[in-house]
Amino acid sequence: MKNLKITKAALSVCAVLMSVSSMSAISTAQAETTLKLSHFAAETHPGHIAAKQFKDRVEARTNGEVLVELYPANELGSPPEQLEQTVLGIIDMNLPTQGGLDKYEKAFGTVMTPFAFGSYKQAHEVLDGPFMQWAGPKLEAQGLVMLSNWEYGFRNVTNSVRPINSPEDLAGLKLRTPPELQIVAALEAAGAQTTQIAFPELPGALTAGVVDGQENPIGVIYHYKMYELQENLALTRHVYNSMVHVMNKKKWDSLTPEQQVIVREESTAAGNLMREMVQAQEAEELAKIKEAGVQVTEPDLEKFKELMGPAYERVSEYSGEENMKTFLSFIGK
Repeated sequence: MKNLKITKAALSVCAVLMSVSSMSAISTAQAETTLKLSHFAAETHPGHIAAKQFKDRVEARTNGEVLVELYPANELGSPPEQLEQTVLGIIDMNLPTQGGLDKYEKAFGTVMTPFAFGSYKQAHEVLDGPFMQWAGPKLEAQGLVMLSNWEYGFRNVTNSVRPINSPEDLAGLKLRTPPELQIVAALEAAGAQTTQIAFPELPGALTAGVVDGQENPIGVIYHYKMYELQENLALTRHVYNSMVHVMNKKKWDSLTPEQQVIVREESTAAGNLMREMVQAQEAEELAKIKEAGVQVTEPDLEKFKELMGPAYERVSEYSGEENMKTFLSFIGK
């Protein structure tokens, strides 16, 4: 990005990375390249398990010429800070969602259009195919190489006030959302009030009643135990998004062609593993959430979709009308 400034968080991360590098000097002495991969998933989440597979396979296939250091669970700052540091080259690799990437390239803002995808299969076919071919080169102009699409999931609403079976039940509830406009637009179009609270502060806000509820994929609701703080979960599936494996372009260009092939192949393999795990675990996680006493509802989503006109307009204005037109052509709408 133009006129990008280094934040205090970015500077503080330098000290952390220098410390880690000095402690691992012996193990990296024979390595030609070390890649620092930072992400926001919990260490028990499929995102980190996939990252570990990526690390192990890249190191094995390059015979130790490329090592990968993992920094999970926002260890190096919030998701926006991590992505900024990746653009700057302080961190080499990152796993942001499209909601982070659209701050650098607006084409990514279209992916989180409310109710754009009806299934994981459809989302994967679009993102791995025409979308990546179209948006990937755009991102390189911002200093990032798009390696592959991983997973995160369809987002759903929890709250401590009432079960949600229709938009009328959602109306008036105060929900915490991340700052992504697409999520805000979807819930506000359905009648909810939204407010932005930093994720680490969310459990306290739910406990204190600062907000009535929140929204996230099932895996996040389960792994961060949000179901212990909320009585109701509605499978609204209002927005789909995924982690996107990106790499600092200068660091990418420093790899040999052979190493680039390995990194991209193992990135794709790790993304596929995460997809399999997220989908396979959702049913099990939902069962455990129900066992904990949470009431799980499956609203008629068509009624929600009928209210999304204002949300589509907001997302189109934010992402760019031409970008939206191109994206909608990929999903056949």
